[in-house]
Amino acid sequence: MAMSSIRSALARVPIAPKLRPPRRFAATAAAGDTQPERVAAEMVRYALGGAVRRSSPEEAMWILEQGASNLQGGGEGSAEAVGMLMLAMSTLLYRSGRRQDAMEKLKATQQVAPSAAFRVAAWEALMGLHMEAGQEISNSVSPNDSVDLSIKDDSKWSDQDHLKFRVNAIKGLIALLNGETESAAQLFADGCRDFAGHGKHQTESAAVSYGEYLHCVGDFPMATQVYEGVLEAARMEDKSGNLLTAANMIPEEVSLGATCSYGQLLSHSGKFGEAEDYLTRALQKAEEQFGANHPKVGIVLTCVARMYKLKAKSEGSSSIMVQEGLYRRALEVLKAPSINSEGTNKHLDWRDIISLARGEYSELLLIQSNRKAEGERMKEWAEGAWRNRRLTLAQALDFSEPSKPTIVVDTRIGRIL
Repeated sequence: MAMSSIRSALARVPIAPKLRPPRRFAATAAAGDTQPERVAAEMVRYALGGAVRRSSPEEAMWILEQGASNLQGGGEGSAEAVGMLMLAMSTLLYRSGRRQDAMEKLKATQQVAPSAAFRVAAWEALMGLHMEAGQEISNSVSPNDSVDLSIKDDSKWSDQDHLKFRVNAIKGLIALLNGETESAAQLFADGCRDFAGHGKHQTESAAVSYGEYLHCVGDFPMATQVYEGVLEAARMEDKSGNLLTAANMIPEEVSLGATCSYGQLLSHSGKFGEAEDYLTRALQKAEEQFGANHPKVGIVLTCVARMYKLKAKSEGSSSIMVQEGLYRRALEVLKAPSINSEGTNKHLDWRDIISLARGEYSELLLIQSNRKAEGERMKEWAEGAWRNRRLTLAQALDFSEPSKPTIVVDTRIGRIL
């Protein structure tokens, strides 16, 4: 799409939600589900779906809590129904900016989870939030390290290869963040090709992680297949039916992540027209889901600015004003601290992305004689804040050889792989 589309996307302001009174829920038809599960599913769809935009987060949480209370101990399917509602509560807490509360809810969900499928969903989301928070995690962590429940002892575990894929994909993502590419390769090699991009058993988020691994190591053809498979599955599936996911691993986040990562891949492949199209879509998705001033909008804007940098270098042209405007807006939305502020070693949300955006921005300033001093200060700040274990900031900024290892920005966890 044209640059005007990006300006238009940036200019939109979300409409404030209106209050809506609580409603009653009846069991809706769903083959194979018990009545408690059907009632819980409708509550989740209402609380997290389009209807909640016309109500308050408090009302949505009240609906989920009341549902969990009423369905507790209600016979067949009630444990599954309560687990479904608890996963949705963690998602609502996360959307409200209460990350720590969401993590506590996921831990509680693991404790009462009725099956391996629920435990994996809760663990997957919990690890996703730990990664987003920038916390150190060992890639040897497993679902049963978190709670005193052994998923491997589940009677159905041996037949649930899709759950193993989800577990290995999270471990592989952690390995990439830790700079352990060989460990990531081993984890992603186990069964990934059988599930990646086929849109079944809630494996879309795991497939995105696999695609990002392939992207990072330079296997662009296979990464393309995986990203396109996930996006096709997202178009075909009814997202409201994917209820065994939570927090930053829900279908909407996965669709945004796949769209943005594919846009980055197209950019790295020199297909700038297509890259602009997908990155503009990602920007629109981020604004629609989170609002124009949410950090995830800033993350996508950073990717858009990087695409323009690559395009300008490829064409031997200049787009300094466009890039600078995008980086400035991204850093504003990310609430980046002043480059003159102290304490950059303290905890900082979105540290990876802010460091990258500032590193890229500093390069624009350094080529302008009257702004070199500002560029030097910004570069120094970015280098001091950079924490990526796989590549240095200088390597991340270097586009001299397309075949070299590259970085991928993951919008789900707000980290650089």
